[in-house]
This record gives sequence, C-alpha cells and structure tokens, in this order.
Amino acid sequence: MSTAVLLTRSDADNQRLAERLQAQGIRALSLPLLQIDPQPETGAQRSLMLDLDRYHAVMVVSPIAARLGLERLDALWPQAPVGIEWFAVGAGTAAVLEDYGLPVQIPVDGQDSEALLRLPAWQRLLAQPDLRVLIWRGVGGRDHLASTVRAAGGQVDLLELYQRNMPATLAQDLAAAAEQGAGAIVILSGQALQHWQRAAGTTWEQQRHWRCWVPGMRVAELARELGCTDVIACQGADDDSVLAAVMAHPLTP
Repeated sequence: MSTAVLLTRSDADNQRLAERLQAQGIRALSLPLLQIDPQPETGAQRSLMLDLDRYHAVMVVSPIAARLGLERLDALWPQAPVGIEWFAVGAGTAAVLEDYGLPVQIPVDGQDSEALLRLPAWQRLLAQPDLRVLIWRGVGGRDHLASTVRAAGGQVDLLELYQRNMPATLAQDLAAAAEQGAGAIVILSGQALQHWQRAAGTTWEQQRHWRCWVPGMRVAELARELGCTDVIACQGADDDSVLAAVMAHPLTP
C-alpha cells in the first residue's frame, strides 16, 4: 500500500483537493483537525455590523469567516455599504466575498498577514489619522493584523465569528488513518498543528517525521519547534499552492 497524504481541512475542502491529488496518482485521506463552531451573535457583535459603514476597511482572514460574516451582513443590510475597502487573506477567502459582489484586494506575493499588509492600499490607509478597521476572524486569530494597525494609530475592532475546537474523536481517527497508510500530512494553521501533536499522543515521536506541508514560514517555524523534521512550506493555503508543493516534493513509495 502506497503512503497516503493526510488532508486536514473540512471534509468538503479535503475531498476537492483529494480528487486533484488522486488524478496525479497520489493517495489521500481526509481527517479534519479543526471543528468549526459558529459563535452566537452578541449585542456587541450586532452593533459592529450595524456600524459597518463607519469603517474604512474590513479584513477577512478565512473562507469560513467570510461565509459567516456575509450571513450577518445579509441579515442587517439590504446591500453592502459603499466606501469600504475589502481585503482577504488568500484566494479562497476572496472568492467567497467576490461571489457576494464585493470588490476584494488580495496580496499577490503571499497568503499571510504580512503579505496582506504589503499591499499598496495599506500604506495609504495606515497614514490616515482616523483609520477604523474591522477584522472578521475566528476567536483568537491573526493578532499580527490587529497589532500592526493599532501600532500605526488606527482603531481595530474584532468580529469573532467562530471557535476552532479539537474534534472529540480526533485521537482515534488519527490512529485509524495511520493504520490506513497515512505517512504525510497537510497542515494549514498553527492550531491544526497543535491538534495533530495532541492527538498523536505517544505516536508523536514517529509522526513528527512525516512529511508535513504547511502554508508558509510562520507555520513552518512552529512545526520545527514541535520537532517536525520534514517540513515543506507551500506558497499559500489554497488548493493550487498545496498541489504544486506536493508535486514538487513527491513522496517515496
């Protein structure tokens, strides 16, 4: 049995990428490492959305943040307010916003917070004395964005739309995937990396030597700090970037 690549996003995302990998002769298994639990809307969060037209920019950090945020926008606004600059971290997030009809800016030289803040628009925005930015994200996500805007004197509000939790049966499911031949893994966030290590338990000493594809250098550094020895940094977290990295670094039979 050939070594399988373990895909760790949602089942739907994993299935889409698995089909492309399998077309290239690469066996893939699906095991979501993050359980996404939408957050109930609070009065404070509702106020942020009702005041959406007061912000100069909205930064959206993930496709799930885009989908959940747009559900709330759609419930409170007959149409999106004009005059807001929309930013997305990654092409997948941008696609959700664009499908809704929003003009979105994304970086072309990376798919992380640093690349987003290198966009020319941010040099102009950060120079505004009254800059107000709203970030759509999960609980505890991407502090670099907020801290950079605040350091420049801007006001940042956080609309935390979901909580990322560890699935209750992850340890058992990971062990089953290993028995099915998983020997490499795609990890697309620092929290997913932590969940993998926790679920591996006593088998971490073996699994940390699996080939591990990550979206960029930040997660690569975290992986090496945890003891991973075969880390490949992709040029982003989207399917095209992951597929290109897997094909560029094929597994040995």
